[in-house]
Amino acid sequence: MARKALKPPKFERRFLYPKFWHVWLGVGILYTISWLPYRILLLLGKGFGRILLLVAKKRALVARRNLQLTFPHWSDAQVEEVFRANIDRTGMALFETAMGWWWPDWRIKKHMSFEGEENVMGPIRQGKGVFGLAIHNVNLEFCCRGISFLHPSIAFYRKHNNPLVDYLQYHGRNRGNKYMIDKRNAKALIQAMNEGELCLYLPDQDYGPAQSIFVPFGGVEKTATTTATIMFAERADCVPLLLSPMYTKDGYKLKFYPAIDYLADTDKERALTLLNQDILSMVEEQPESYLWMHKRFKTRPPEAPDSLYEHIK
Repeated sequence: MARKALKPPKFERRFLYPKFWHVWLGVGILYTISWLPYRILLLLGKGFGRILLLVAKKRALVARRNLQLTFPHWSDAQVEEVFRANIDRTGMALFETAMGWWWPDWRIKKHMSFEGEENVMGPIRQGKGVFGLAIHNVNLEFCCRGISFLHPSIAFYRKHNNPLVDYLQYHGRNRGNKYMIDKRNAKALIQAMNEGELCLYLPDQDYGPAQSIFVPFGGVEKTATTTATIMFAERADCVPLLLSPMYTKDGYKLKFYPAIDYLADTDKERALTLLNQDILSMVEEQPESYLWMHKRFKTRPPEAPDSLYEHIK
């Protein structure tokens, strides 16, 4: 049987060399800040969001453009209101990453809650794997740590190019969860679900034209949507369900929705259309929390190749 888990990166002596000192400086500052009271972190997150508007202007323009494309029925004022709130929450995401990686268990529990947990724990108690389809809200890093207090999970992992950052990222993300799988190792994810594990997957990003078909998402009629979601659901003995990392008054909540059955539909276009409709409904619950800075509509169909971001230079 093929190895399931990635081998966790080990600490190396070279990480102490001067070429990595800038990483240690940044990490040290971020770690120290993460110990501040949560309310102060929220204020710092908003401040960092304002900085993003200045240093990541193109990404900010992408976020506004995505809102306009996804919600063409919204007024300019509504787009701008959600855009501004999204910038604040995107700024907070940096600190939420640090919180998820380094906060002690007691502090995570204080700010973490669950809704619909019976939807995921019911199948697991029956020995079934769960295919958890998460939407990419900006607080995902924190909530992936939080899910370990309900049930440890397994997810894909993409190595970072910087070996020290990769070391910190792997061990931070895997804290409290079971193990991670190389993003190209589809067989290992299927194997894990067949063994009754809870596996997480992000079906709502633009993964390029390979293994994607074009179905509607919001106001964009032709949105590249990965067919890998269907492949995993078909090949694994699992219960597919959607989950959303959300904000609450006092912190964060992972909301688990009831199991979905339409991924078994032989018509892939219909199945993924229904999936995108559900994802959009989840996004609409807290539209300011979604990862709008990602070029969701970058891949275009051959019959309409023009970029939807051509004005962003």
